[in-house]
Amino acid sequence: MKRKVISAALLSLLIVGETAAARKPSATFKRAPEPTVQTHVDGYLGGRIDACIRVRVMSEDENLLVAPFRQRNETNRWQSEFWGKWTLGAIGAYRYNRDPQLLQKIGNGVSGLLSTQSEDGYIGNYAPEAQLTNWDVWGQKYTLLGLLAYYDLTGDKKAIEGACKLADRLMTVIPAKKEIEMAGIYRGLPPSSILEPIVYLYNRTGNGKYLDFAKYIVGRWETDKGPQLIGKALAGVPVAERFPFKSGWETWCSWDNGQKAYEMMSCYDGLLELYKITKNPDYLKAVEATVRNIIDEEINIAGSGSAFECFYHGKRLQTDPAYHTMETCVTMTWMKLCQNLLDLTKNPLYADQIEKTTYNALLAALKEDAGQIAKYSPLEGVRSAGEHQCGMHVNCCNSNGPRAFAMIPTAAVLSSNDSLFVNLYGPSTTKASLGKNEISLEQTTAYPEDGDIEIAVNAPRNLEFAVAVRIPAWSKVSRVAVNGESIGDVRPGTYVTVRRRWEPGDKISVNLDMRGRLVELNGYQAIERGPIVLARDSRFDDGFVDEASVIQANADGYVELMPVTEADKPEKMWMVYTAPLVLGTDLEGDFYKPRQIRFCDFASAGNTWDRRIRYRVWLKKTYNVILAPQQ
Repeated sequence: MKRKVISAALLSLLIVGETAAARKPSATFKRAPEPTVQTHVDGYLGGRIDACIRVRVMSEDENLLVAPFRQRNETNRWQSEFWGKWTLGAIGAYRYNRDPQLLQKIGNGVSGLLSTQSEDGYIGNYAPEAQLTNWDVWGQKYTLLGLLAYYDLTGDKKAIEGACKLADRLMTVIPAKKEIEMAGIYRGLPPSSILEPIVYLYNRTGNGKYLDFAKYIVGRWETDKGPQLIGKALAGVPVAERFPFKSGWETWCSWDNGQKAYEMMSCYDGLLELYKITKNPDYLKAVEATVRNIIDEEINIAGSGSAFECFYHGKRLQTDPAYHTMETCVTMTWMKLCQNLLDLTKNPLYADQIEKTTYNALLAALKEDAGQIAKYSPLEGVRSAGEHQCGMHVNCCNSNGPRAFAMIPTAAVLSSNDSLFVNLYGPSTTKASLGKNEISLEQTTAYPEDGDIEIAVNAPRNLEFAVAVRIPAWSKVSRVAVNGESIGDVRPGTYVTVRRRWEPGDKISVNLDMRGRLVELNGYQAIERGPIVLARDSRFDDGFVDEASVIQANADGYVELMPVTEADKPEKMWMVYTAPLVLGTDLEGDFYKPRQIRFCDFASAGNTWDRRIRYRVWLKKTYNVILAPQQ
């Protein structure tokens, strides 16, 4: 069926016709409101969050991240993103643990960065003749985001004044020297992703020039040269087919490549922020249509996607080993985009995605000692560190990964009016403000090791409000009870909302379906349990991880998994189970009988980062001619 693409002219009318009600300039700055919900995560996941902050975030030298801004001799690389990425992750981490030493490091980095600002407002690492090319504007985006996040945290006016000065300079050279979509590579995706902090500047200053610039950026998207992020989304064009590029390295890293995953999603984050102001329904429709396509065609069993950081119909191709899959920057940005949509819509679909990505792709990227965050986390092979980039001591994912870990507690429980939405399960304590009332939710559970969750609701006596608990789409048989009394109509992929006048001692019980699930694709098999993907690991020494096999499941597709005791687990593994498999192609003697083969959670697979240790998620299914249809 031929797709109908929305014309640039029509989209231009939509943009011009939007209300400009909030464009009155303000003489004062306004910080973003403080979060009304704070969650502290315990258990295994909480330990990984703490380790990421303690080791990866705190070990960074913020002065080295500022150094490229002083040198200004770059012509094509992306050193200037590292400061902003680390600062955003560090601020998220500080909001979580309130470590004064971390705040001092953040402040030192902000002061160092602001000291590099030119009289004309420029903060960057590019030589004058190379500015507005390659990654220059992209780096300025991260600088703006970092400065604005620091202003929101501390109220330091120097930070927002520096951000305004930087943005004002950019708005004088764009479009005077170049249109925004031509100020970088990848079809203008990196430079036009600056939309997000530009909208933030409008929110914090009330100055209509920033809103005008934001609308200009979105308008340029829909030109012949732009990435057409709205028109093609509304027309249903898959993200892998937006602007197909010719084969070869030169075309992959050129302006013509419009499939770059991380940069595309960053633009949609900005569009959501603009939607909150303009309420243009096409903005939200475009983002949701794109995210639905990414879920349907790109996100793999571990909750991430991309190869060479591009969309490529990766969901259906995930059983084929591919170069450079599941970049952590893609993983982080996918989580961020899903969380922004979850905040806005309270659709549990996005919480399901965040959970899957957190427990699999994200946790797998963090080295066991938390000293490194992998650049890529393929579904088979070995774990390894990414290279140092741009002549520096870090790379994009080591800088960006902590943002995702700091994001997890903020997604766990959300509030809206007089309702709390429980999105992520695990041992945790949440404190929330509903109006003038303070509420706490305490989860007692070993989830996701088991599916029993108890939530103690502590609130002022006789206060009426709602608690909505998420039933994951994968949990086919679930139960919810309040004080032991069961609630009906519990369906996968929805919230069960409990509205009542709460009394001391009230508890919500949730039981989720943790049976092992067989997944089949392209002649391969894999096992899922709850939100966890399982993998074979060569440390188990129970056969070749690459050997063909047949996972034994019942008629409904469930696999009987048996937990392995702590004493029988290899070192540094979280969850280990045995599953019945018939191995290999030899059915003589006893080889036809299923053997109990050990699997671990995907995050633990290969986590020694020793290249002699191999792991695999998708197992080649042995072909059985007796059961196969005859040609």
